Amino acid sequence: MTTEHVTQVNLIENGPVVVVGTIDLHHPDGTVERRERRSSFCRCGKSASMPLCDGSHKN
Repeated sequence: MTTEHVTQVNLIENGPVVVVGTIDLHHPDGTVERRERRSSFCRCGKSASMPLCDGSHKN
């Protein structure tokens, strides 16, 4: 029996895109960041830590 690992992408209403699972995040400068478990990505453009969400959409 094999164990399947599925990465989920969840769109939160009026909030971020939440990715649950391991991903490689490729930045514009060419660096690659391995992110594990849960990552929240900004959709509003207000985050001070782009591309990650810092909760600024709540303000």
